[in-house]
Amino acid sequence: MIPKNDSYRADEIRILEQPSYTYQLHLEQGSIRGYVDGLAAIKQAIFKILNTERFNYEIYSWNYGIELNDLIGEPKAYVYSEIERRITEALTQDDRIKSVDAFSFTADKDKVHVSFTVHTALGDFEIEKGVRI
Repeated sequence: MIPKNDSYRADEIRILEQPSYTYQLHLEQGSIRGYVDGLAAIKQAIFKILNTERFNYEIYSWNYGIELNDLIGEPKAYVYSEIERRITEALTQDDRIKSVDAFSFTADKDKVHVSFTVHTALGDFEIEKGVRI
C-alpha cells in the first residue's frame, strides 16, 4: 500500500501475480465452455498467441501475437532464424513463461514445422507449430 503522502519505500511495494483462470476453448467443437486454470491456461494462451497475427487486430495490444505472414516466400535459412526469434519474443511477453528453447525444424514444399520447449513456473512442455513459407 502506498502511503497517502505519496512517499514510499521500495520494500513497501508488492507485485501481485494475476490469476490465469480464464474461459476454456473447445476448438474441435468450435465453442467456449467452462473455465481453465494453471498449466492448461498457459497452453491455451500460447495457442492463442501463436495463432494471432501481430498488429492485425485492434482489440489486442501491439505486444500481443506473432508476426509470421511476412515470412511467406523467404528462404528457409532466414525463416528458421526468424521463427525462433519471433516465437521467443511473442511468448515471453506473457510473464508466466520463463523461457523458450530447444528449437528444431523440418520443412516440406510450402511449410516449416517447428517444435520447441516452453519453460513456465508451472512446468515445461513441448509445442509444435507449422508456418507457411
